[in-house]
Amino acid sequence: MAAVVKVRKVGNSLGVILTKDVVESLGVVEGDELFAIRTPDGIRLTPYDPDFVTAIESTRDYMRRHRDALHELAKR
Repeated sequence: MAAVVKVRKVGNSLGVILTKDVVESLGVVEGDELFAIRTPDGIRLTPYDPDFVTAIESTRDYMRRHRDALHELAKR
């Protein structure tokens, strides 16, 4: 999907106006945060924080490896 967005001045910054179909496809509402991620093809807008995803995956891996110890600690 390609959509044309308009760059506008917002205070001392610049912002883009997202069309209704882009907003719906992202599943965002007013006040939500979007993350602009630089890719080899340009910029990707996503409502998901890639650093948070990495941290969660790392935590899940840790919990899998130490499942027995965490289970014992939960009993106390």
